[in-house]
Amino acid sequence: MTKLEQLKESLAVVSDLNGAASVLGWDQQTYMPPGGAAARAEQLATLGRMAHEAFISDEIGELLEGALAESTGSPSDSDESCLLCVVRRDYEKARKVPPVLVAGIARAASLGMEVWVQARKDSNFPLFQPAFQTILDLQRDLAQCLGFEESPYDALLDQYEPGMKKSGLVQIFSELKAGLVPLVQSISERLDRVDDGVLHRTYPEADQWAFGLEAARRLGYDFQRGRQDKSVHPFTTSFSVNDVRITTRVDEQFLPTALFGTLHECGHALYEQGISQKLERSPLAGGASLGVHESQSRLWENLVGRSRSFWKFFFPHVQRAFPQNLQDASLDCFYRSINRVEPSLIRVEADEVTYNLHILLRFELESDLVEGRLALADLPEAWNAGMKASLGVVPPNDAQGVLQDVHWSNGLIGYFPTYALGNLLSVQLFEKAQSAIPLLTAEIERGDFQSLLDWLRRNIHEHGRKFLPSQLIQRATGEPLRAVPYLRYLREKYSEIYR
Repeated sequence: MTKLEQLKESLAVVSDLNGAASVLGWDQQTYMPPGGAAARAEQLATLGRMAHEAFISDEIGELLEGALAESTGSPSDSDESCLLCVVRRDYEKARKVPPVLVAGIARAASLGMEVWVQARKDSNFPLFQPAFQTILDLQRDLAQCLGFEESPYDALLDQYEPGMKKSGLVQIFSELKAGLVPLVQSISERLDRVDDGVLHRTYPEADQWAFGLEAARRLGYDFQRGRQDKSVHPFTTSFSVNDVRITTRVDEQFLPTALFGTLHECGHALYEQGISQKLERSPLAGGASLGVHESQSRLWENLVGRSRSFWKFFFPHVQRAFPQNLQDASLDCFYRSINRVEPSLIRVEADEVTYNLHILLRFELESDLVEGRLALADLPEAWNAGMKASLGVVPPNDAQGVLQDVHWSNGLIGYFPTYALGNLLSVQLFEKAQSAIPLLTAEIERGDFQSLLDWLRRNIHEHGRKFLPSQLIQRATGEPLRAVPYLRYLREKYSEIYR
């Protein structure tokens, strides 16, 4: 075998170990009894350490050097050249991190999530604080191992958004905030123009579940290669290109919770299911970045799922699913209801206009934590102050405030900014798809999403991790990531809704 073939075989073993760990993580958030938490933490720590040790081995390094020598002259965008480029980047970073730290992070995240679940249930941040302190300390250690030039936050951010730095976020987020604040203020003067009372009627869980599955199937989610389950916090996980699973949560008193949770996670899953089969069991079988990943979930949830075109097709379906609740509602009323703007406490249920203000707050808080400007004990107070300043609301308790998201309990520090980046990119991609598919709006009105999915597959999905986010965005849209298209989209859409 060539060095490249040997390298691929070794990398496939690492992929299998990571896939097994993902199965355990999915089970922990869906079906595992609480009593299994301690054992699961050790299992995940063991698998994490094994995968890390296998990847940073001298054997992998030697095979990588041999494969690079063999590949001289290969096209830079070929699967082989891109694989070697990504593996070299990942390998050099991973070699800086001791296996004991990898195991410690996996263990702390597994235990931390279980503590978070209970703390959130009890609305008790002090219960979660010791576990979070351990996680934060380990993430700071990780940043030191990885190295950075400007801020330790850069090292953590790079894990989720390769090539992005905090300084770049500050620049694009400043532009975003400057456009959002006056828009929110303008809409806030007209909140009474949209009533979403129809969404707060009683919607039976079983019927919501069935409707969500129908919508996901219609968008293109392949249930032969995936499934949906319930979890405390919706998420998508991939064990393979051919096994991509989603979760959602249901609120019988608020229809959008489960429905848009399903559409959002379906967007993530469509990305994973669309990765080229040739990349299976390799480091390329994943999203280019979490920002690119989030662009897919937000595109399907918002640009499609909250559009008038989408509901021209689906509104009769949802009326049949809930005849007692929606028989007196019109399409226009329903469309405006699901797009109602109101500063709110919960990020995952926030409207398109205010959503990014939630993300900007989390970005500021976690960068302050990492850089030592904010003590963990002061986090709830800082959270509440930030919510009041940016959204004009104050959480009545920790569950609806600082404990609402699962990310920090999983050690995902540096993750939150990717949500806002994904929002920006979703509009750039959708506008490009509209230019390429002149009849796209009409197709969506007929419930036909295949052309859009095919365009995304060709331009985003099939490439996996072959390209850096900046390269992929440039290839797909012809321009770098920008805030202007997103802000224009919001102004046009919500000017019409709020008249």
